[in-house]
Amino acid sequence: MRDFLKTLFVLLLTFSGINLSNAQAGSKINTIVIDAGHGGKDPGALGKRSKEKDIALAVTLKTGAYIQKNLPDVKVIYTRKEDRFIPLHKRAEIANKNNADFFLSIHCNAVESGNASGAETYIMGLHKNDQNLNVAMKENAAILFEENADDEYSGFDANSVESYIQFNLLQNENLEQSSVLAENIQKQFKDRVGRKDRGVYQAGFLVLWRTAMPGVLIELGYISNAEEEKFLNSENGQVYMASAIYRAFRDYKKEYEKENNQPKPVVRKIEKPKQKTITPEHKPSAGLNYRVQFYTNPRQVVLHDKRFKGIPDLEVYYHNGMYKYTSGRFNTLDEAKVRVPLIKSLGYSDAFVGAFEGDERISFERARQLESGK
Repeated sequence: MRDFLKTLFVLLLTFSGINLSNAQAGSKINTIVIDAGHGGKDPGALGKRSKEKDIALAVTLKTGAYIQKNLPDVKVIYTRKEDRFIPLHKRAEIANKNNADFFLSIHCNAVESGNASGAETYIMGLHKNDQNLNVAMKENAAILFEENADDEYSGFDANSVESYIQFNLLQNENLEQSSVLAENIQKQFKDRVGRKDRGVYQAGFLVLWRTAMPGVLIELGYISNAEEEKFLNSENGQVYMASAIYRAFRDYKKEYEKENNQPKPVVRKIEKPKQKTITPEHKPSAGLNYRVQFYTNPRQVVLHDKRFKGIPDLEVYYHNGMYKYTSGRFNTLDEAKVRVPLIKSLGYSDAFVGAFEGDERISFERARQLESGK
C-alpha cells in the first residue's frame, strides 16, 4: 500500500506532462471542455427506460450549443459527440492538451431505492461520507471497461475503499474556482428549473483528478426515480437542465473576468501576528519556496482575525480575484508537507501545498524546472 501511495503522489506531480500554469492563467476564459459521462459499451446508470450515457450526451450537446450561441468568444470542445466509449484518462487528456480553462463532466445518478431525487454537483476532493464515496465509486467504475486500466491508473481499484486513500495526497489548487461554478450550477437548478438541490460535495473522481484546470462533475438527477427519469429523458427537461448549466457558466465567466481585469492590489505581508516566529528554515526566500495554502476569501481578512488563531508564519496573496492565505515559506516540498497536518488540525481540512517563485504563484512543473536549474 505504501508503494502504491508513493506512486500516486509522483503521478500527481508528473503525469502526462501537464502544465498547470496553463489552467486559467489569463484574465479571460477562452476554452471549456464538456464531457458527456460514459458512452458506448459503458451505459452508466440505468433507469427503467433510459441510460445515463444517452441523457448525459443530450444535455452536454445542448449545453455546448447554448455556450457557442451566446458566448461566441468561448471555444467549446466535447470529449464525445456520439455514443462511443472513451477512457477516463483520455477525457482528461483532451482537456489538458487543449489548455482548457474549465472542465464540465455531466452525469446522472441511480440508487436501488426509487425514492431518491434531486441534482448535485461535485468537485475534486476527499469524500466526507459514505454517500459521496458511493457516487465516486459508481462513476470511477468506468475504468472497468478500459483494457489497460492497471497501467493507466497504477493499480487503482474503483471498488476498493483503500484506493481512495490516495486522494489524501491531492494538492488541489483549483478548489476555489471549482466551488464557485458548482454553487452557481446548483442555484440555477433550484431557482430556475425547480429541481431539488442536493448541494455541492467533494469526492475522489478520477476524471477530475487528472485534469489540470478547475472542473466539476454534475449529477443531473436520479433516473432510478420514475418521475425524475421522465423529466430528464424529455426534450423539455434536457433543455431546462442545459440552460441552467449554461447560465451558471456564463455568470461564473462574467465574474471571473471582471475580477481579473481589475487592477490587482499589491498584497504582501500586510500584518504579522504577534505569535509569529521566523526560524532559519522558514526564512523568506526571493526564489523558489513552498507554502501551505488553507483559506481563501473574495474580501481581505486581517491577519490577526480570530479565525487564524494558532496559524504560524501567516501571509496573504491575491490571485484570480481571491485573497489566499498561507502558512510558512519552505525551501523544499517535503518541508512544506510537514506543515499540512498542523493546519488541518486547526480546522482547515482542504489545506494543500503551493509553489511560489518569490511571491508569485507558479505551477509545480515550473518549480521542478527551478529545482533543476533550468
